[in-house]
Amino acid sequence: MVAVARIMNATLVIPQLDRRSFWKDTSTFSDIFNEIHFIEALKGDIRVARELPKELESVPHARKHFSSWASMGYYEEMTRLWNEHQVIHVAKSDSRLANNDLPLDIQRLRCRAMYNALRFSPQIEILAKKLIERLRSREGRYIALHLRYEKDMLSFTGCTYGLTEAESKELTIMRENTNHWKVKKINSTEQRLAGNCPLTPKEVGIFLGALGYPPSTLIYIAAGEIYGGNARLSMLTSRFPNLVFKETLATKEELEGFTNHASQSAAVDYIISVESDVFVSSYSGNMARAVEGHRRFLGHRRTITPDRKGLVEVFDRLESGDLREGSSLSKVVRQLHDKRQGAPRKRRGPLPGLKGKARSRTEESFYENPYPECICGPKRHFKMV
Repeated sequence: MVAVARIMNATLVIPQLDRRSFWKDTSTFSDIFNEIHFIEALKGDIRVARELPKELESVPHARKHFSSWASMGYYEEMTRLWNEHQVIHVAKSDSRLANNDLPLDIQRLRCRAMYNALRFSPQIEILAKKLIERLRSREGRYIALHLRYEKDMLSFTGCTYGLTEAESKELTIMRENTNHWKVKKINSTEQRLAGNCPLTPKEVGIFLGALGYPPSTLIYIAAGEIYGGNARLSMLTSRFPNLVFKETLATKEELEGFTNHASQSAAVDYIISVESDVFVSSYSGNMARAVEGHRRFLGHRRTITPDRKGLVEVFDRLESGDLREGSSLSKVVRQLHDKRQGAPRKRRGPLPGLKGKARSRTEESFYENPYPECICGPKRHFKMV
C-alpha cells in the first residue's frame, strides 16, 4: 500500500488492523510497529498520516476493493477516484500489487517499506533480542522452525491427515462457522497429495533428520499453540529433544504484555526467525514467505523450504515399508531439496498455460524473493532455478 500511495499520489493513513481473525487480537499498528520511524523513514517517498484528519471524517469516502495483483496502469487509472472523492477506504490490502513488470523505483520502494520503514515496536525488539541472546548462549547456533500446525491453519486448509475423527470434525465445524473463509468443502486427501498441507510434527522430525541435522540440534519453535498439544509435539521431540519455545526462554513477567496479543507474539517469532542460522517452514504461509524474503535481502541466509508435494510420496513410501530411514531416505530428501535452501536465484514466474488472476496467483511473491530489484550482487552469482 506504500507503493500504491506513491503511484496514486495519495497520503497513506496508518492502517487499522483486522480483528476478525481466529486470534481476535486487539493490537494496533503502533503496538506492533514503530510508528514514528515508519513515518519518518518514508518521508522522502510518500506522506503518511497517523489518522484521518478531522475535517475529512465526515466527507463521503470511496470504499474500494482494489484488484488483486494489479498493474501500475490499473492504479494510474484509479486516480480518477480523486475527481469525486478526497478519501479512499481500502477494505483489503493483501496482494493488491503485481509481483512483476513494475518500474524499478516502485519495487525498491516496496523493499524500503519492508526492510527499513517497518521496524517493530521497542518492547517487541527488546524481548526478541533477549531471547536470541539466550538461544546463542545455549548452543551458539539454532534452527528457527515455523511449525504452522495450529488449529486455524489446519481448519482453513482442510488438512486432517493423522488426526482423530473428533479432531477432524472440530476443524470442519470451525471452517463452516468462519464467515470470511470462502471455501467450506475440502477433500483432505487431495489437499495433502497436492502438497497443500502443513507438515506434521512427525514429518518435520523425519525431514530434518534426513537432511543430516543431529538430535542435539537446538530448535526454536516459532508458532502458536500446536494442535493436539504435547502428545502430537512428542512425535518431533522424540527425535529432536532440544526444542524451545518463547514460553520456555522468557520469564512470565517478560511475556505478560504479550498475553492475548498473537500478532505481537508472532513479531517476536519473526525477528528470531530472521536472525536464526537456519530457517525452516512447515508451510508456505504469509509469515514464512516474508521471513524468507527478508533473509534473502540480508544476504541469502540459509532458508529451507520443504517440497511438501514431493515429501508426501516419500512419507507414504516410509509408511508402506518401501523406503527405510537411513542413507537411502537421506539421499532422496537431499536431492529433493538441493535447490530449496535459500541460494540466490531470480523469482519464479507463473505456471505455463495460465492467464489473468490464475497466472498471477502462481507467481512467486515479490516479498518471498525480492531479487533482482532489491538485492545487489555480481550477475554470475545468480542463476535461474
